[in-house]
Amino acid sequence: MCASPNVAVAQLQNASLPRETVPEDQGVMQDMAYPVVDFKRNQVGVATLLGEIFDVPLRRDIVFRVVRWQLAKRRGGNHKTKTRGEVSGSNRKMYRQKGTGRARHSTAKAPQFRGGGKAHGPVVRSHAHNLQKKVRRLGLKVALSAKAAEGRLLIINNLALPEYKTKALLDSISALLPEAQRNSVLFVDVAGPGVCSGVGEEVDVGIRRALRNVPGIDAIPVQGLNVYDILRKDTLIITEDALGAIEKRLLVD
Repeated sequence: MCASPNVAVAQLQNASLPRETVPEDQGVMQDMAYPVVDFKRNQVGVATLLGEIFDVPLRRDIVFRVVRWQLAKRRGGNHKTKTRGEVSGSNRKMYRQKGTGRARHSTAKAPQFRGGGKAHGPVVRSHAHNLQKKVRRLGLKVALSAKAAEGRLLIINNLALPEYKTKALLDSISALLPEAQRNSVLFVDVAGPGVCSGVGEEVDVGIRRALRNVPGIDAIPVQGLNVYDILRKDTLIITEDALGAIEKRLLVD
């Protein structure tokens, strides 16, 4: 069951934006030179983070709107109660209109009776609402900027491992991150081979299998990158290839 959008957003208020002290010059949209590391946290290069994506002002109002839009869109909306025309029972008038001294009633399926229909109850519907694309893009930029400002963003050269086993992956994460940050991690990579779900592009099948039974650690492709997943994880790890794809996705006129 999906959490209520307002409740989930309230839970995120203290989760990010930001946890740590934000630099005074944050939000000036200035490009940054950011180290690229491997799984052993050795620097193997330098990447340029564009200021218009990773250094925008941290606007909580935009994040609130985007997360609320996301969670409302994925609510089931299959709540339903029966009206007086849908409950089981006779449509016969309960007793004659006049002469009994009692209140006038028609059928026993009226809402005021036990077993009767529900008046103005919920119906099956979609909770989704529209949100402009430019607001959604800005929300993603704010979430990425928040991670960069907190120092909880890592750029990694790739997700290649000697073997795609859960133990090997956890050992690599232990070498990459301090203990306090290992339990809540989001990997972002480009879509890889082995995609057979038919739902859409996903990260490499080896990474997905290695992470399948690890709680708190997820991997998503650039196409699935979203504000809610970024904010609910402590650490965001992006590959070099995914970084270029993110810039291409968000640099839209």
